[in-house]
Amino acid sequence: MHLIAIGGSDAGISAALRARELDPDAEVTVVVADAYPNFSICGIPYLISGEVGHWRDLAHRSVADLEATGMRLRLDTRATAIDPTDHQVHLHGSDGRQETVGYDALVVGTGALPVVPPIAGLAGPEALGAADGVHLLHSMGDTFALATTLERQPARALIVGAGYVGLEMAEGLTVRGVRVTQVERLPEVLPTVDAELGALVRAELSDHGVEVVTATTVRSVDRAPAGAAGHLRVEASGPDGQRTTWDVDLVLVSVGVRPETGLLVVAGAATGPAGAVVVDETMRTGLPDVFAAGDCVVTHHQLLGPTYLPLGTTAHKQGRVAGENAVGGVARYAGSLGTQVVKAFDLVAGRTGLRDHEAAGAFRPATTASAPDDHKAYYPGAHPIATRLTGDLDTGRLLGAQLVGRLGTEIAKRVDVYAAAIHHHMSVAGIDDLDLSYTPPLGSPWDAVQIAAQAWVRDHQQRTREDLTPA
Repeated sequence: MHLIAIGGSDAGISAALRARELDPDAEVTVVVADAYPNFSICGIPYLISGEVGHWRDLAHRSVADLEATGMRLRLDTRATAIDPTDHQVHLHGSDGRQETVGYDALVVGTGALPVVPPIAGLAGPEALGAADGVHLLHSMGDTFALATTLERQPARALIVGAGYVGLEMAEGLTVRGVRVTQVERLPEVLPTVDAELGALVRAELSDHGVEVVTATTVRSVDRAPAGAAGHLRVEASGPDGQRTTWDVDLVLVSVGVRPETGLLVVAGAATGPAGAVVVDETMRTGLPDVFAAGDCVVTHHQLLGPTYLPLGTTAHKQGRVAGENAVGGVARYAGSLGTQVVKAFDLVAGRTGLRDHEAAGAFRPATTASAPDDHKAYYPGAHPIATRLTGDLDTGRLLGAQLVGRLGTEIAKRVDVYAAAIHHHMSVAGIDDLDLSYTPPLGSPWDAVQIAAQAWVRDHQQRTREDLTPA
C-alpha cells in the first residue's frame, strides 16, 4: 500500500513514522513544502536567544534519520490539490515540475498559518515585510529572515501579542541585548490564564526590562521619518482612545494561528470551530481514505467536545493515530485538555483543563486560589506556587488548574499531575489519595498539588455541607 503524508512537521512525520513502524512493507511518502522536515518550531525562541547553538540543532531527526526508517521525503514540494475520488494528489516541485501521484491512504498535516491582524502596513501592495524588519514567526524560513534582521543589531523591538510565543520571544530578544516593548490588546499578558496570574508574568517581564503595554491595540506599522530613533514607526491606541507611538528597529507580530485547510476544504472536507477540518476520533475526515491531524483539524476536548487547540503535543498524538489507522489500525485519539506551559525569564506558568468561564456552559464551576510552597520552608530556597484550581460544585470533579511559580518549582510536572487527574475523571478531593514523592528539598509530605486541592475542598465542599446542616 502507498501512504502519502502531506506536511513535514509534527503530525505528518508522526503519521509516517507510525505507519512504517507498524507496516514495514508500506510505501510511505512525505510531501514537505520546504527543506526542513521534522524541525522543532517550538524551539525557535531559544535559537534566537542563543541558548540553542545552531539552527540544525532544532531538527528532531535529520533527513538521513527519517529516510533510514524507509520513508521517502519529497522536499520543497507543494501539494496543490487532492482528488479523493481517484485517490490522487497533485504536486508542484520547486523546479516547476507538476505531477500527479496516487495513494491508498492519505494523511494531511498542513498545520496552521500565523494570524495577520488588521494593522495598516501589514497587508496590501505596500505592506512591510521581513526585509523592512517586520516579521511573523512560524517556519524555518521566518527564522532565517529574523536572524538576518538581528545581524543588523537592532536596538529596540516591538512585539505585537503577549501569548506563549510572544513571551518567549520577549525573553529571547532581551537576552540578545535588544530593548523590547510588548503590546497586548487584552487587559493582561498571557490571557490563557486568569488575570491574577497574568499579572505575575507581567511583573516578571517588567523586572527584566521589558516595557509591557496592555489593553492597547496596534493600529499601524510604517517606515519612520528621517532622524527618528528607529526606522519603523508603530502607532497604537489605548482603551480611552489615546494614541501612543514607538520608533523601533524590529517588529514581531505574534497573535496566534489559524488552521491551513485549503487543500481539504476544496476536496470536500467539512469544517468546524475556527474553520478547522472536522475529524472523528480515528482522525478520519469523512473523505474516503483521507485522514488529517495537527493544527489544521478540530480538537476533541475531553471536557468540552469539539474545539480548536493548536498544540505540538496534540499534533504528535493525532498524527500517530492517523498513521496507525492509515495502515489498517484501530487507534483512537483520546482528546486534549489544553495542557500548556511557558517560561518567561525566571518564571514558569502552566495550565490544564478549564477555567471558570470556560467551564460555565457545561458545569457549575468554582475556583479557589492558594499559594503553597514548592518544598518544605525550612529547606533553603522555598518559593510559593500561585495556584488556581477549578472544580465542579455538583460532582466535586476536578476541571482545571493554573499554576505560576519560579523556575525550579516544577510547575510543568505539577500541572501534569493535574492533567493526569482530570484525564482519569478524579475529584478534587481525590487528589489527596495520590501517592506523591517527598523529600524536604523537593516537596512536602502533602505536595503543593495536594495542598491546593485541600484549599478547594475547604472552600466549597465543606462549606456546602455546612450550608445543608440544620440550625
